[in-house]
Formats: sequence, structure tokens, C-alpha cells
Amino acid sequence: MSWSQSVYSSMVSEVSYDTDAQELRITWAKGGRTSAYENVPEDVALACAKAPSVGQFVNSEIKNQYAHRYV
Repeated sequence: MSWSQSVYSSMVSEVSYDTDAQELRITWAKGGRTSAYENVPEDVALACAKAPSVGQFVNSEIKNQYAHRYV
């Protein structure tokens, strides 16, 4: 199962998650590029989507913690 959520953030426009692949996808507000992060637990992805500052959460809890690629 997968889910997707638009977020109110100056840096991020959407957070989505593929439960089967454990892949978190972040669509950036500026430029519209999408980053995919591998092996992210769903509870971390949900916390990201619900964070008061999604951009800050990504910077502190996701980047440099999980393998990354652009999709």
C-alpha cells in the first residue's frame, strides 16, 4: 500500500510513501524534483508528513540517514 500527502511547506510540496518498498519520496517545491529515500520505516515517513516544518525534518532526520536518489 502507498500513500501521498500534500504538505504546507516552503521547501516541500508533497510527501509520499511506498509501504512495500519502504521508500519515502519528497517532491521539492522549488524545481519540482523528487527525491527517493530507501529503507525508511513508515513511522518515520508519517512523522515527516506531519512535522511542523517538513523541510527541517527532512534535513535533520532523513538526509544523511537513508540512501538517496532522484527519480
